[in-house]
Amino acid sequence: MADTVAMTKQLDYHTIYEIFRRFQESEPNPRGELDHVNAYTLVVAVALSAQATDAGVNKATRNLFDTVDTPEKMLQLGLEGLTEQIKTIGLYRQKARNVIRMSEILVNEYAGEVPSSRAALQSLPGVGRKTANVVLNIWFGLPAQAVDTHIFRFGNRTGVAAGKDVLAVERAIEDNIPAPFQRHAHHWMILHGRYICKARKPVCTNCIIADLCRSEDKTL
Repeated sequence: MADTVAMTKQLDYHTIYEIFRRFQESEPNPRGELDHVNAYTLVVAVALSAQATDAGVNKATRNLFDTVDTPEKMLQLGLEGLTEQIKTIGLYRQKARNVIRMSEILVNEYAGEVPSSRAALQSLPGVGRKTANVVLNIWFGLPAQAVDTHIFRFGNRTGVAAGKDVLAVERAIEDNIPAPFQRHAHHWMILHGRYICKARKPVCTNCIIADLCRSEDKTL
């Protein structure tokens, strides 16, 4: 991951429960920040978001998704048309190729529908484990945990989900966060990591779990 953070000792069950109780109380229904209108546009948006900001992807796809919301329509738009639409996003040429190839596979092998299994999703060009987990969680309502740089930092810095790599943090989330909070866990952690528990200057004075966090980086 991009962030380098020291691992804090894994927190106990009761502390983790209280952390997520507070998150839930503060934001009962957290939502992802990538704009989409259906499962297909969600897959495309998440695939485009690799090494790019959600705001940047939303800006590029705002007009695109108004008219192109199925793999069939994406194939009609074509590689050149898609490339022009998303040229403000990093690595846009490769991403455009992946989206076109993904759309071909969805049409030819899945009748134009987005599959609801991690393995099937990961078989699509440009779709890794994190992207698959985002789609499973947001669209299909499954407690899949998409570990990005914010969650990796937050999990290790606080001790909520300690792990040396992405898969270890994903397992720690599944193993240690109580079941009632699993559905929205990754949203709460992403948002907290993005806006409060930042990499360089964590805003600990505005943190609702500061008294429970064991990080040595706290700026209280």
